[in-house]
Formats: sequence, structure tokens, C-alpha cells
Amino acid sequence: MKSALLIIDVQQALCRGPEAAFDIDNVVDRINAVAANARAVGAPVVLIQHEETDGTLQFGSAGWQLYERLAVQPEDTRVRKTATDSFHRTQLQELLLARGIQKLIICGLQSEFCVDSTVRGALAHGYPVTLVSDGHSTQDNRVLTAAQISAHHNATLVNLGSYGPRVTASAASAIDLER
Repeated sequence: MKSALLIIDVQQALCRGPEAAFDIDNVVDRINAVAANARAVGAPVVLIQHEETDGTLQFGSAGWQLYERLAVQPEDTRVRKTATDSFHRTQLQELLLARGIQKLIICGLQSEFCVDSTVRGALAHGYPVTLVSDGHSTQDNRVLTAAQISAHHNATLVNLGSYGPRVTASAASAIDLER
């Protein structure tokens, strides 16, 4: 199955300052390793950026820019989005169909928002998903720590069965990329 890597919302506003995701530099190092492996086998790398009409993620603002530690290459594809699901009102599905993609590897920010919604959107579009279990993060909330939230999503998403395609969770070092 031909795979593509989706890197979701690894943007300055979510990686620096008061909104920085938990353990972000280590998470980005793991994302960079998976991206390097994807590029080495010719799998597309899709960089997805969230944008808002106001706030720290306004299109073109400093916070909207990709995190400086994220390794980006000119051949990477960029997709702008305004909803938590990267498929919603974007060209992502058309881009994947045009490239013959049959499987997605997903990582990025934030575990309980855009990562979760995009995984579910991918399943609804018929894609099996490999979730990079140590390649997504978030912030603490009033109930759970960021580590607990990410672990919860690793455990929960692999149990979704009603879509047909399934989710597997694998550490970055164990991701198997196919052309």
C-alpha cells in the first residue's frame, strides 16, 4: 500500500511559549525521523497548518509559521485548514487520490483535537492509519496531563472498528513506510 505522512499543526504558536505542547522538542525530533524515512522511500510528506481568523494562528502570522525545529523540504506539500479535521473543506482528499495514496501515517498536534479528528476523518475516507504513538502531543488540561491525553488517544483510536479501516499505533522508530 502506498503511504503518505501527515504532519499536523507543528506551528510556532503550539510549540513555543505558553501554548507549547508537552515535550515538544523530543516529539518534533521523532517526527523529523519519520519524515526523513518517508522522503527516503519517496512517500509524500504533507505539512498541515491550522489557521484562524484571529488569535495566534492567523494566516501568515509568526505563530502560524511552521516550528523552526521541524525539518521541511521543498518537495513537501502544504495544506491549510480551518477545522480540526484536516479533510474538512481542504484539498487533502484530492491530493491523496491524485497520488494513489492508500494508507496514512499521522503525527503532530494536538492529540485530542486535530490529530484525533484527522485520524477519524482518514478512517471515514477509507484510509488505514498508523498513528505515530510518540509523535503527537498536547497540553495539560484541568483533568489530565498532556502525557495522559496522548496515551489515552493511542489506546482509544486503535479500538475504533466501525469505520472499516483500522488504526495501529507505533513508535516513530518502528514505523514501516511503504512507497
